[in-house]
Amino acid sequence: ESDAGDYTCVCGDKQSTASLAVHALPVLFKEELKNEEVLEGASVSLRCELTKAAPVQWKIGSKVLKASDKYQIRQPGTTAELVIHDLEVKDA
Repeated sequence: ESDAGDYTCVCGDKQSTASLAVHALPVLFKEELKNEEVLEGASVSLRCELTKAAPVQWKIGSKVLKASDKYQIRQPGTTAELVIHDLEVKDA
């Protein structure tokens, strides 16, 4: 999208100008989340991969999760990862 704009070709005292519009492709899941079964007290890593880097939001039901001692949120490049520490039955 940052390449959008007006481009001009100049030859001597003549010129030709064109406007370039760049439409963003939608972000898709290249690799989706996988179901996990983990023992109480352990940690789990939930990971998905996107087709391009974009902000993500992690939720359990309708509750938005925020980074804390329990929830570690990482997003290196196109991979989004949620690590849940000290799992309890109610985390299912």
